Amino acid sequence: MSQNMALKLKAAKKLLIFLGKSVLALVEAVVFAIIPKPRKNVAGEIVLITGAGSGLGRLLALKFAQLGSVLVLWDISQESNEETCKMAVEAGATRVYAYTCDCSRKEEIYRVANQVKKEVGDASILINNAGIVTGRKFMDCPDELIEKSLDVNFKSHIWTYKAFLPAMIANNRGHLVCISSSAGLIGMNGLADYCASKFAAYGFAESIFLESFTKGQNGIKTTIVCPFFIKTGMFDGCTTGCPSLLPILEPEYAVRKIVDAILQENMYLYMPKFIYFIVFLKSFLPLKLGLLLGEYLGAFNLMDGFTGARKKN
Repeated sequence: MSQNMALKLKAAKKLLIFLGKSVLALVEAVVFAIIPKPRKNVAGEIVLITGAGSGLGRLLALKFAQLGSVLVLWDISQESNEETCKMAVEAGATRVYAYTCDCSRKEEIYRVANQVKKEVGDASILINNAGIVTGRKFMDCPDELIEKSLDVNFKSHIWTYKAFLPAMIANNRGHLVCISSSAGLIGMNGLADYCASKFAAYGFAESIFLESFTKGQNGIKTTIVCPFFIKTGMFDGCTTGCPSLLPILEPEYAVRKIVDAILQENMYLYMPKFIYFIVFLKSFLPLKLGLLLGEYLGAFNLMDGFTGARKKN
């Protein structure tokens, strides 16, 4: 009887602790919904950005240049990357390092990562941004393009984590940023390989966060970004059936929101905010109703006019 009572007391104590922590977490969430979180200082931090030669990666580099970060820029195009490097210096960066790297190749990622560690140091903020899109229907897409999409959009995250996470674990300090997509939350017609890669990137980043959390490595932060189409050239020709709710995003707006999410150490960022609502609806709406909503929003024809195949983010 006494053992049974002890078990009940233990369970009650566990429940009370859970409820107390839950209340505190809710209060904190409400407070930060009203008052923005303080932004951390990233001056002097080594920020590594993949796919930095154009589009979103270039704009992220310029933002972090203005914040005084040490920039490590990776891109498959040496010319484009060096142009970003020049622009970053003009934006105020004092230390910028450009490396040519094909993020579809594991061995090259490891080689360039080792070079970065020797010449610059370990990245304290890792932004996995490099990406490609084939823009083809699944059965029309050659195997090698599907493999390339998975290699760049997802597998490169694994290899960069393998390269730079050990130092973050040793110091219990760092920030991992996954540029996923709204296509990593909801399947999209004409983007089967892209969706597969972005779903995988999202799940991988979330899982590594949970590994760090359960080990008490609370100094390692994670931010997962899921934007709708951005006007970077990657999705040229794509349209939206409901621009008031699902607008194609301006690059400057997207970058500002991403940098704010990193500086405030927010775990998730979906853009536009309507994506949060869509994900919520997906969790409980009957299938037929969900399909009707998709038709109403024009979600099944977004890729019909696609022309921007395989441009980098």
